[in-house]
Amino acid sequence: MTLGALSFLSPWLLAGLVALPIIYWLLRAVPPRPRQIEFPPTRILADLENRKKTPDKTPWWLLLIRLMAAALVILALANPVLNADREGALNGRGPVVIVVDNGWSAAAHWPDRVRIIERMIGKAEASSRPVLLVATAEPANETLKIGAPQEARTRAAALLPRPFAPARMSVLQRIKAALNDSEGIATVWLTDGIDHGAAETFSSELAEISDAGLNVVAVANDAAPIALTATIGNGGQIEVNAIRPFGGEERGMVVALSALGERLSEAGFNLSNGATKQSLEIALPLELRNQVSSVAIADERSAGAVHLLDAGSRWSRVGLFSGTERELSQPLLGPLYYARRALQPYAELVEHDTANLSEGLQLTLKRKPSMIVMTDIGTITGSNADDIRKWVENGGVLVRFAGPRLEKGGDDLLPVKLRQGGRALGGALSWSTPQPLAAFPEDSIFVGLKMADEVLINRQVLADPARLGSDVAVWARLQDGTPLVTASRRGEGYLILFHVTASPSWSNLPLSGLFVEMLRRISSLSTTGSNTTPNAAGGSVTPGINDAAGPPQSVLTPMQILDGFGQLSPPPPTVAPIAVADFPETRASIATPPGYYGSSAHSRALNVMQQNDELKPLPSFPAGTTVLAYGAQEAANLKSWMLAAALGLMFIDVLAILLLQAGGSLRLRRASASASVFACALLAGTAAFLLNPAAGSAQVLPGEGAVTSVAPSQLDVRAIRATGEVTFGYVLTGNAGVDETSRAGLSGLSRVLAARTAIEPGEPLGIDIVKDEIAFFPILYWPVLPEQKELEEGIYTRIDAYMKQGGMIIFDTRDYGQGIPIGFFQRGGRDDQTPLQRLVGKLDIPRLEPVPQGHVLTKSFYLIDSFPGRWAGGQLWVEAGGGNTIAENRKARQADGVSSILITANDFASAWALDDRDLPLFAVVPGGERQREIAFRTGINIAMYALTGNYKADQVHIPALLERLGQ
Repeated sequence: MTLGALSFLSPWLLAGLVALPIIYWLLRAVPPRPRQIEFPPTRILADLENRKKTPDKTPWWLLLIRLMAAALVILALANPVLNADREGALNGRGPVVIVVDNGWSAAAHWPDRVRIIERMIGKAEASSRPVLLVATAEPANETLKIGAPQEARTRAAALLPRPFAPARMSVLQRIKAALNDSEGIATVWLTDGIDHGAAETFSSELAEISDAGLNVVAVANDAAPIALTATIGNGGQIEVNAIRPFGGEERGMVVALSALGERLSEAGFNLSNGATKQSLEIALPLELRNQVSSVAIADERSAGAVHLLDAGSRWSRVGLFSGTERELSQPLLGPLYYARRALQPYAELVEHDTANLSEGLQLTLKRKPSMIVMTDIGTITGSNADDIRKWVENGGVLVRFAGPRLEKGGDDLLPVKLRQGGRALGGALSWSTPQPLAAFPEDSIFVGLKMADEVLINRQVLADPARLGSDVAVWARLQDGTPLVTASRRGEGYLILFHVTASPSWSNLPLSGLFVEMLRRISSLSTTGSNTTPNAAGGSVTPGINDAAGPPQSVLTPMQILDGFGQLSPPPPTVAPIAVADFPETRASIATPPGYYGSSAHSRALNVMQQNDELKPLPSFPAGTTVLAYGAQEAANLKSWMLAAALGLMFIDVLAILLLQAGGSLRLRRASASASVFACALLAGTAAFLLNPAAGSAQVLPGEGAVTSVAPSQLDVRAIRATGEVTFGYVLTGNAGVDETSRAGLSGLSRVLAARTAIEPGEPLGIDIVKDEIAFFPILYWPVLPEQKELEEGIYTRIDAYMKQGGMIIFDTRDYGQGIPIGFFQRGGRDDQTPLQRLVGKLDIPRLEPVPQGHVLTKSFYLIDSFPGRWAGGQLWVEAGGGNTIAENRKARQADGVSSILITANDFASAWALDDRDLPLFAVVPGGERQREIAFRTGINIAMYALTGNYKADQVHIPALLERLGQ
């Protein structure tokens, strides 16, 4: 039975309301209150009252209280539920098909989708119906099958948003094959609100499949997905477009982030009601702008809300020089006009109004350019040549264009020796027709650029073929094979020569768009000046296509990819490489997710959204479709609340009777005192019931989940205890002896920490790694037993999240010197993996190494060089890359430079274990109490390392450390 948002699971019990009139008549009579009569006895007769005159009715307000209490009890027994069916009923008796869009656009509000999935599976389970759970952004070869609701729950728990658009049409045939002509099918489609193509056809097909009705869960107007596109504008500012398919008024913040996650700048946007796009700009100095690796919408966790920037988005500072006079009256004939126009959108140009090359060169070098362009400068000599040579060897890129002066042969600041004289159409070394370009070689920096068939060369300077050595790269040729663009490496920089002029006098190359793209590729080569930027791992990379180690790549392998929530992570083995030539046309997909491709020296960014992309809302749904909303309130069982209210009214009734019996006089104190015990007990019971009304619930609604063995109040107390002070956790293994040793060890370490440091830890807590929340604990101690088994996939995900968010886990195999191969580093196949290998083999951990000399662990509090426990001699393993300087620490995967995992075999807990009198519980071997002291110092260093990070790696601490080492 349903009354609006209120439903009754046992409506037949509402028939008890007809008994209210009977209860009314029963409650009318109240015994006459007793009268106190004083002696002498003769006064008794005078004050006796006639019984026929005694009032025989209850006050109306007391009667109302009792009737309300009775009505509340009847209503509570009928199991009232608020919002019981907000997600809609599932008609039919056949399978329930749940289709969920899990592309990037579903990530920002993913918990809402998970809640709806769980409730729909619960509804199917309550009706004993099988479930088919389908995600639209999963691999096309994934097998779909109808299963029990519990199987669907397991699949739903592993479901995550993908960093690309869903492919809805690819799942239709697989849905039909899985259903196999079933009848009574009810379908629920959890949409993302965007028409990614053919959405109307998809919904129509779903409606045909669903003979019991199609339910569509639509995105609310205030929860529309937002995406970003970004590019570098003509003025060097970052131009950002915030786009969405629909929505009301919304404000947000766009932040420019460095590769290390630092906020370099931000800009706010305000999308008005109905607006689908807003453009904004982020202006930064060149040095800061080149450090921007991504632009993202703050507080919007999706891959579409992140736009990655690569080398092509970074600007260079370019100096321009010409060997001829400026054509002020006819600028289109000027030698630098086309180079200037080509570089302006991607570089900061440096020019000086001086004809003195030496003076202009010195002024330009002071600005620290990353590239210098010279047109028709034949010979550079003296100190100018030395200065340029030194600048190139330090990473500069010198680009020279030919001209009449270079036809004389040039100098040694060219990549190749030139032949005397040039080659012109109709000349001595000529061709009869203008020469077009040949396809770019596979090892060219220009590979992948679209060829311009209209480009023709009329004149050029020729390279001496006899002196075209292996150190000279030919990046572009004419169809007759003669070089057009040559380059050679000098130190860390490049010498590059265009064998034609930078003006249209020798060719029409400067008039083409290819000319712009060629100069843009070249501008990304420098490692000097403003163009050196940190990569995602914290080191320095040289953006661009070419690499000092070898020729350019023809295939770009994945380096880092975005997950559905917009976080960079290592690529899985299923990600395919992308050919350089295909990269501009590649779209994000399951085979090529968004992220960085290439190598650390020349990465390219693939984004979810590309320039000029639009987001279109879903079209109208087929007739008869039930449209639901993600924002619906969850069902709430009101039974316990009504029982609590009835109990409260009964308590008020008791107090009212006491007042009536006391007659309102001073004798009320005596009456109240006589009922105080009863009143206090009743009040305590009522308060307990009100604070925990769920305890009175006799029924779990479908989809709400089973009641756990730990009450919510106990969980809250545990969370408060874990976060109220520094608390260490230890993983419960099921072995009572090992678990007690872990508790005693961490308890002993906590007492030593409180005595020697400013840390005052609380008592350690045991952790059930399957059920308990581990985010509260800075350190988890995990003893690894020989019978350790692999964990479920979801548990590994939680552990990975814990470590990536700053937590530290100490895995202790406790096996050093015992001859039991349960450690991590023994070799073995899959079938003979050690317990630790089975435990951590599926964790996303980086390469490990023994604690290196100078690591922060060796000096975070005490200066130590070994890490014993109950046993001495075993290695302590940490994440590789956690060095003794901040720069080295930033190369590690975690943001704070602290290793999230420690592995030892020395049994730390046994060495730390103390009894109530602070006496050790276990002997340490072989070093005795001195070894125990070092073990405690190891524990203190680990605690300080986990809680304070890598601050001891700062240079400011070196004098104090050297002084202590000297003592």
